[in-house]
Amino acid sequence: MQKDAEARYGNNQKTVPWETPDLGAFDPAALPDYRADPVDVETYRRDGVVLLRGAFTDWVEPLRAGLERNLADPLSYCFPCESTKEGEAGRFFDSYCNWPRIPEYLAFVTQSSAAAMAARFMGSERAQLFHEHAFLKEPGTLHATPWHQDLPYYCCDGQQTVSIYIALDHAPEDVAVRFAKGTHKGALFRPRDFLEGRDFDGFSAVMDAVPDVESKPEDYDIAAWELEPGDTILFDFRTLHGTTSAELKARRRAFSTRWLGDDVVYCERPGETSPPFPDIGLNPGDRMREDWFPVLWRRG
Repeated sequence: MQKDAEARYGNNQKTVPWETPDLGAFDPAALPDYRADPVDVETYRRDGVVLLRGAFTDWVEPLRAGLERNLADPLSYCFPCESTKEGEAGRFFDSYCNWPRIPEYLAFVTQSSAAAMAARFMGSERAQLFHEHAFLKEPGTLHATPWHQDLPYYCCDGQQTVSIYIALDHAPEDVAVRFAKGTHKGALFRPRDFLEGRDFDGFSAVMDAVPDVESKPEDYDIAAWELEPGDTILFDFRTLHGTTSAELKARRRAFSTRWLGDDVVYCERPGETSPPFPDIGLNPGDRMREDWFPVLWRRG
């Protein structure tokens, strides 16, 4: 494990150049459809989160293999981040925007039913891939993922969004991700650094700090589940979520894809976004560019 100064990656450390993905002869019409249960869709839209048991069991081994590529040589991939401090127990690693570089990730987004699933739950005519995000917490880790929403980190805005989070290992409920149901219908809060828990610079004038969910749990309707490999959680970019600092007894890996629907457009945040796309070349209100963020499914 790399723990020296070189490996203490910042949250937005871009170790390789962002490249426009090349999908070759990919045909969105060839992707499998997904038949969403109307009850699950209603739960998602009401709560901002829903659990689908075993939805991607067949993809667990390929996605584990893809994550191992990333872990074997983190500096050869985009945005590696270590969120455990020097001397702190365990390891909390994540990396994102590598789906064009890691064959197993590319296969998942271009062959699985994830794009159709995203569109069905967003109520969108199309599903546009924003990026993927892979996570690892090693045994002994005590570092909590701070409560946060995903949308304030991003250079986009809209109501039709979904993250598709796939558990790659068994996770007891006390170390699994928790969600504050219904918070997708409220205010946006400042993005936070996962290592120190500090707010990103520049956001204080336009967003309040994330509320202290831990001190007033009675004010929130918290959802958390024991997860098995392949279990899948869908959640809105605006839904507050985080983990406890309970010690991990076993490895916990997960893989997420983030999807944009019909109403999502480019926006400018008051500080750096994560992922940062400084050369995106868009004006506020423009649709997100499809050469960087491909539309992988359209309603037939």
